[in-house]
Amino acid sequence: MEKEIKLMSACLLGVKCRYDSKGKPCEKAIELFKEGSVIPVCPEQLSGFSTPRTSIEIQEDGRVLDNKGKDVTENLEKGAKETLKIAEMVGAKEFIAKSKSPSCGFGKTYDGTFSGTLVERNGFVSDYLNKNGIKIITEEEL
Repeated sequence: MEKEIKLMSACLLGVKCRYDSKGKPCEKAIELFKEGSVIPVCPEQLSGFSTPRTSIEIQEDGRVLDNKGKDVTENLEKGAKETLKIAEMVGAKEFIAKSKSPSCGFGKTYDGTFSGTLVERNGFVSDYLNKNGIKIITEEEL
């Protein structure tokens, strides 16, 4: 039986692609990757953001701002579309996402005030993928 291909937030493999140039390695994610059925992606880099970069959060009105007040919603829209394109090309039906991330989080993300407060809300890219039929789980669910 052929393994099902999944996409995964690259930072979960220790790739230093986060806004702070760090990774967030997750042992269970790394084990899954070693099985050969996972393709790492960084939706924020696919959005055109550099590494390092300013942190971003989703605002109450759905816009995404960086911590300097710049609206980067269009960037995230691009990254969401590019991530979906990769999923479709490889036939991935699941995305293993970095929890709490403004792009990849699912279920909870930061509230847009840059205060560290979590709210019930999906990350921008994960929400887009989910609405397009991709199942989202976070590393906390592995």
